[in-house]
Amino acid sequence: MNPGTAALARGLDVLELLGDEPTGAGLGVVRLAELRGDDKSQLSRTLATLAEHGYVERDPETLAYRLGWRVFALAARAGDARLLAAAPPVMRELVRELDESVHLSVRQGGFVLTLLAEVPSHALHAPGRVGRLTPVATTSAGRALVSELEPDELAALGLEALSPVLADVRACGFAIVREEFEPGLVAAAAAIRGAADAIVAALNVSGPRFRLGDRLEDAAARVAAAAAELSRAIGGESR
Repeated sequence: MNPGTAALARGLDVLELLGDEPTGAGLGVVRLAELRGDDKSQLSRTLATLAEHGYVERDPETLAYRLGWRVFALAARAGDARLLAAAPPVMRELVRELDESVHLSVRQGGFVLTLLAEVPSHALHAPGRVGRLTPVATTSAGRALVSELEPDELAALGLEALSPVLADVRACGFAIVREEFEPGLVAAAAAIRGAADAIVAALNVSGPRFRLGDRLEDAAARVAAAAAELSRAIGGESR
């Protein structure tokens, strides 16, 4: 492998490792070197280059690195432009009707990446997670996104135990999660479909249990209708 290719491979590996770090706290040079079996000085140079171009950022207190906003910007541009254009007005209407936070997400392996968020004006709402990764298993968006994976695909992600839950998601047309991701937080999500009926994204609403819990099923049905509207807008099929 020539030096240029090796450097590129190192940079891509670093981005993958930081993307797989689930807590959002980031990883230090020593830990990244351990994970790659790499030389710390080479890795430091790679991180410096990535930081210079905005692909990673360094926490000034912990000195840990995490993905930079430029990665998210590229991911957003790589997505379906029609979906990114069509989603905001639909999401704003959901916020107006439900008075809770609404998010648009896609799947990244065993995690969910939030692309867009619309939040109500009142102070108490679900925290924004745009650009952050959250687990598939305990989130409504995650369950909607993997609801039609084959058993072997679920097994590869370590999600075999979700099979009965996903059967209910398919039957209902939406996923509901009550305080599994975060205490006091409830959420509902539905899949957005693109070409060939494939699930390409998920739309979800989330809020505190005391405010949304009693109307979560009704909110889920409304989210499913909005997801179907977005599916049609990008040339997919709605159910």
